[in-house]
Amino acid sequence: MKKAAFLIFIAFSMQLQAQSTNGTDTNNKWNFGLELDVLPYATGGYFGAVWAGKGKWRTRALLADVNKPDFTTKEGFTNHHVKAYAVVLDHFLKDNWKGWWIGGGPVYWKSDIQSDTSNATKNFDNFLLNGSLGYNFTIYKNIYISPWAGLSLKVSGNDEFTLDNKEYNLPLLNPEASVKFGFHF
Repeated sequence: MKKAAFLIFIAFSMQLQAQSTNGTDTNNKWNFGLELDVLPYATGGYFGAVWAGKGKWRTRALLADVNKPDFTTKEGFTNHHVKAYAVVLDHFLKDNWKGWWIGGGPVYWKSDIQSDTSNATKNFDNFLLNGSLGYNFTIYKNIYISPWAGLSLKVSGNDEFTLDNKEYNLPLLNPEASVKFGFHF
């Protein structure tokens, strides 16, 4: 299923590229884009984002399904699964969606986590504020790769709970890093 989604994304991107104009300045018109992120797919999940922008500003809406690696999860717990929903505002330093960008916005995490000593699980929700920084490299015409890093600050949600006599609390700061592939038209 994930391979099929990736192939559809590439085919759709190539079709849109064939219809778009080449080498034009994107600052004076609305542009739209699609993105996939490597990390969620690497953990057995998925990611999709759509964006719209004009000038050096864009707004992204994204959905991610991530199985957090155990080394990023508090000791005593395993199988931390996160569904994330976010709306992010980005600003580019250069024109045409190239180079450095910085962004931020609200994120909603719907999570479940398991005790590492039993099958006991707990569902919990959190709202976070994300700040991200990345760099868009053009691969071919309007197709780009964007390594990025971010930090999410927990602002509300389930503060603390007990599962199998072990206390869990989502950390105040949650770092992330990955690589996105995208296309704009």
